[in-house]
Amino acid sequence: MAYMKDHLSSVVDPSLMDRSLTLEIIRVTEAAALAASTQVGRGDEDEADRAAVDSMRKTLNSLDINGTVVIGEGERDEAPMLYIGEKVGSGDGPEVDIALDPLEGTSITACGGQNAMAVLAMADKGSFLNAPDVYMKKLAIGAGVPIYPEDLDAPIINVLERAAKAKGGTIQDLMVCILDRPRHKELIAEVRKTGARITLIQDGDVAAAISAADPQSAIDVYVGIGGAPEGVLAAAALQCIGGCLLGKLVFRNDGERARAVKVGITDYDKIYTLNELAKPNNVMFAATGVTDGTMLPGVHRYPHGATTHSIVMRSKTGTIRRIETRHDFTRKPA
Repeated sequence: MAYMKDHLSSVVDPSLMDRSLTLEIIRVTEAAALAASTQVGRGDEDEADRAAVDSMRKTLNSLDINGTVVIGEGERDEAPMLYIGEKVGSGDGPEVDIALDPLEGTSITACGGQNAMAVLAMADKGSFLNAPDVYMKKLAIGAGVPIYPEDLDAPIINVLERAAKAKGGTIQDLMVCILDRPRHKELIAEVRKTGARITLIQDGDVAAAISAADPQSAIDVYVGIGGAPEGVLAAAALQCIGGCLLGKLVFRNDGERARAVKVGITDYDKIYTLNELAKPNNVMFAATGVTDGTMLPGVHRYPHGATTHSIVMRSKTGTIRRIETRHDFTRKPA
């Protein structure tokens, strides 16, 4: 890897730098996933998150970038590492903004459930919405299905009818993914009334939103209220694979509104489109599975080694790579 660092530092062509970084960021999500995998099923959410954060931060700082975390573990006072505004990288490379979730699915990991991932997106400075750590109402769907800002607050049947028509089927053929939360009781009833099928998930709405845009996935629509930072991460992925995403911040109290103002948001009712959540140019997205899931297999550990499964995407070229990596723990890293 020392050769790779020297080579990256000498590259002049920005497109070559982009391609090299696209592969380099996999090392970041792999490191976080490997660390988190040691805590699967141990019942300690904090320890699982700490392990992922520590490893992701260390590996990020080995990259030749001048990076700023814009979507992270929270504000500086609340997150000792990988906080919003933290500078990462060697400082010698391109200036980039970073959105990350070292462990998307801390509770999943702690209880040994499915769909936990380590996730990171990187783009040119100013590409991501500086979303506060609050809730966001979201609607994600694949390319070819027209959706409009007003659809986010309109009856869900409107979107489902268009999706069924675009896919050449009926609403009964559609699968809608929703987080299994008490706040979604009315939404679930509304979707069931349309005749659509539902899959309820316990956590991991980044993977769910991406799956809704993936033509090979069994999920057709993702809808409901999840985390705002996760909405930005999902938007980064959708800029690479195609699809549509709408988002609207949801505030529970004045403190959360003040948090939004702190990052420059004053229109509390604004509905954000995909391009407002993540600009389309030069986005790179990577994820590595921690536990087995619908999007990625998890880390499979064995004596003195492990296998990881990752996906990496790039908006500029539309390339999507699935990478399986064997890690030999008996050898020292270069």
